[in-house]
Amino acid sequence: MAENTPAAGTTLRRPRQSKIGVVTSAKMQKTIVVQVTRSFAHPFYKRVIRVPKKFYAHDENNEARAGDTVRIVETRPLSKLKRWRLAEIVSRSATAE
Repeated sequence: MAENTPAAGTTLRRPRQSKIGVVTSAKMQKTIVVQVTRSFAHPFYKRVIRVPKKFYAHDENNEARAGDTVRIVETRPLSKLKRWRLAEIVSRSATAE
């Protein structure tokens, strides 16, 4: 009966979620605001609906700039609003700041 059970005193954690979005603000120190757009078909009308949501993410080295497309991953709570951290910059914005 040696299934996928954790060792004594440990718990299984689910894989961390990741999301891809666009940086809308990079004006705070070590924090960026990422807008992630979720698309789904309306259950009755079958029309595609886009719902944007903003996430505060930790950017340790202040690498990301407004307009960049980034990937963020879940992390432990870092502050009242920050539960995500910058994993990578997928593509840079065309406008240089």
